[in-house]
Amino acid sequence: HEQDKITCALFGTVTSMVRKLKYHEKKLLKKVDFISWQSDNNIQEVKALRKYHIQKREDYAKYGKLAKTVRLLATRMKDLDSKDPFRNESTTLLLEKLYTMGLIPTRKNLELCEKVDAATFCRNLEDFVTWTDTSKIRKHVLEYNDERDDYDLM
Repeated sequence: HEQDKITCALFGTVTSMVRKLKYHEKKLLKKVDFISWQSDNNIQEVKALRKYHIQKREDYAKYGKLAKTVRLLATRMKDLDSKDPFRNESTTLLLEKLYTMGLIPTRKNLELCEKVDAATFCRNLEDFVTWTDTSKIRKHVLEYNDERDDYDLM
């Protein structure tokens, strides 16, 4: 009981130092999720958001979750027996689906699924307009993506 009294005495002094929240402050705190708070110092994420013109960070997080699910599924399929007909059928279906979505370049093997990340989903959403080799727009886009080769653009 003495420990409870000491604890109450300590918390009593602490709570008396903190003022009561105002109405608008309570409303704002209801909207904040302190459990799944995302840090702002992820440079790779910020670069991807800018490069692919993603408006909401939550969308990029969803792409990351999808990519993680694909990688996990591929890992679990690899753990199955290679002679298992279910593994062969499901591997074929997964590779076909990812290939038609444009997330992997070929349907050859399951190791391509392990390279899928959030940026892969973002790249798939880019505009696939092709420009002539001498186009100034193409030069500008390549410069923006840091993929410009002076020899190819002559």
